[in-house]
Amino acid sequence: MSEVYATRRSRLRERCNAAGTAAALISRPANVRYLAGAAPQGAVLLLGRDQDQRDQLVCPVPPEDRPADGRPDESLVLHILSTPGRDPAVAAADLAGNQGSEALAVEEHHLTVARYRALDAVAPKLRLAGLGTAVEQLRLIKDEEEISCLRIGAEIADQALGELLESILVGRTERHLALELERRLVDHGAEGPAFPTSVATGPNSGRPGHRPTDRRVEEGDFLSVCLGAAYRGYRCEIGRTFVIGTSPADWQVELYDLVFAAQRAGREALVPGAACRDVDRAARQVLDSAGHGAALQAATGHGVGLEIDEDPQLAPAAMGKLDACVPVTVEPGVHLPGRGGVRIDDTLVVRPEADGGPELLTITTKELLAL
Repeated sequence: MSEVYATRRSRLRERCNAAGTAAALISRPANVRYLAGAAPQGAVLLLGRDQDQRDQLVCPVPPEDRPADGRPDESLVLHILSTPGRDPAVAAADLAGNQGSEALAVEEHHLTVARYRALDAVAPKLRLAGLGTAVEQLRLIKDEEEISCLRIGAEIADQALGELLESILVGRTERHLALELERRLVDHGAEGPAFPTSVATGPNSGRPGHRPTDRRVEEGDFLSVCLGAAYRGYRCEIGRTFVIGTSPADWQVELYDLVFAAQRAGREALVPGAACRDVDRAARQVLDSAGHGAALQAATGHGVGLEIDEDPQLAPAAMGKLDACVPVTVEPGVHLPGRGGVRIDDTLVVRPEADGGPELLTITTKELLAL
């Protein structure tokens, strides 16, 4: 893996050199992990100005040896601060200045104003420049090792969800079910949940981002579940909706079939070269034509990886096109105030048609089950 991280840093260094900045300071934790193999608490990465100058991982304290946090690339220089409380980013800028760098690219979108000013003050002869989202752009296309981590995370999430569906649900609270799902994720090998697990019942079902409450599951409810597993730093997502009881009502079947059709349209639009906004439009038009346009969320889906919500965004105003080996979610939903609703959410990897089309990572059935 050391060669993988070194190659990633070389690609970033090429971008920095092309932009006229030799050294770079990476402070956003997910970006540090992507380039260094680990992101210990508070650590930053100082990218040397050339290949002969070794890159440095600057840490406030020695990193703990925990598999969930990753292990730093052995080719890096591990720089542990000797002064308690000193900002690693400021220390890294000082190092860059002492090593003769004239310019330092920084992640302005991640730094606070106070931290930026501190960097500017510590090395007054060092010109600070914006790195923009260069690292995030490198992270868009995943290699097969990254996709393998997402695939394992999806298998864990599928397994946890499948076990929950085999248990007794009526009378249990949303909060209890969410906690049980998160425990099952860890039991099956996840580092933890990829994001706070959402369990929504009855009038809460289908609501995006619903936080579990003490409402108890009742007969006739829609039950919407959205969860994800974190595995070796990578995060996936799955969402399903079920009916509690012997058979769903007509309005529940109609609404479910509509959301399922929208989700299928979005999945089928995932081809290399497709505009991100067109994927959103494919799913959105199905729901909009049925009169639910006003209730739709801002985006139909988003990228996943070291963070649960990455680029690309599948939204009406999204720019750019999809590439192969980009993992995304497709997650349309409709919530009817006072009644409930449906959400169906999958994680997929964009693949060319010659390779079988989009690869579905989350495989729990999307049939409307009565539990």
